[in-house]
Amino acid sequence: MNNEIMVVFGTETGNAEELAETAAEMASGYDMTGKLFDMEDVTTDMLKECERLIVVCSTWGDGEQPVNAQDLYDSTMEMEDGSLGNLKFAVLALGDTAFDLFCESGKEWDAVLENKGGIRVNDRIDCDTDYDDFAEDWFEQTLEKFQASM
Repeated sequence: MNNEIMVVFGTETGNAEELAETAAEMASGYDMTGKLFDMEDVTTDMLKECERLIVVCSTWGDGEQPVNAQDLYDSTMEMEDGSLGNLKFAVLALGDTAFDLFCESGKEWDAVLENKGGIRVNDRIDCDTDYDDFAEDWFEQTLEKFQASM
């Protein structure tokens, strides 16, 4: 049985990468092997083959995807509906409530993964700048839900 969980990050400043590293490391405590990927190194074929996915993505500029996430997001948008039917996913969005489009990139990922057939295992969390404690609690809940679905 495959026990891998793919953890991908979209980031401009490194905060999402640090959180994604934490999630990938925590996975071993839930009988899973965390595989960490920069979104610029992920293809839609990899998403199609993936069974479990955590997305950690920040929002950049005026509600935009980070540079390293944009190509994958665009490619995912172009996928056929239903093509991610084997994927269970959860999204942690990073943002700053000082901006109008708070956590917009994460909201977009959450929507596109569901629209392409993915099954959400935990509600998206939208994290403001003081995210550390909230993120770790959410990772624990999310990893428990992934573990229960294995």
